[in-house]
Amino acid sequence: MQLDVLTLLNAERAARRAAILVTDLDGGAQRVVREAEIPADPLAALLAKRLASGKGGLVEVEGREVFLTVQAPPVRLVIIGAVHISQALCPMAMALDLAVAVIDPRTAFATPERFPGIELVTLWPDEALGGAVPALDRYCAVAALTHDPKIDDPALMAALRAECFYIGALGSRKTHAARVGRLERAGFPPDAIARIAAPIGLDIGAVSPAEIAVSILAQVVAAQRTPRAGARA
Repeated sequence: MQLDVLTLLNAERAARRAAILVTDLDGGAQRVVREAEIPADPLAALLAKRLASGKGGLVEVEGREVFLTVQAPPVRLVIIGAVHISQALCPMAMALDLAVAVIDPRTAFATPERFPGIELVTLWPDEALGGAVPALDRYCAVAALTHDPKIDDPALMAALRAECFYIGALGSRKTHAARVGRLERAGFPPDAIARIAAPIGLDIGAVSPAEIAVSILAQVVAAQRTPRAGARA
């Protein structure tokens, strides 16, 4: 691998940006396609599909063998609220190799006994994000589960600004309608607010905390594996 190619890949990795190394096996030529460059690339559809799957591999392009090496940042799941659903969701998410953090300023709920082995941050979201918890980005999923606007709203606003690939919020349609009003008054446009999955989770008829956790995680995986359009620099 040439030094300039390695340097570029390392820079993208350090910045938590995805990139794909395209290697022509017939001639050995290599090039790096950064995520923001995929829509304009001749192999756009193929690269987007591979990036969404997180898996590289050998492909044939116009009669030539090409190997695609996918480099994507580790996906993080930031859960707002140390509630019963969160207790069920955390081990499931970790089983899928997601990096999990739980944020809740209510120390009576956010205890190591209730969340063994989980990163717990007992701060308000606007204090925690970008501090004790790394700043959100496009490779983060955010699940707001407290049902308390004072805690959920700042996290949702941060997730919208960061263009997280998944944003979900607990609550009924009536609750979400009130949430939409608050976000609109805070200056968020309707198309941005529409990215919030609310009520959170796939509609599988979930009732128990564990079932709701399953529905949330399924929705996160679906969003993660869907090719993203309009990648930005």
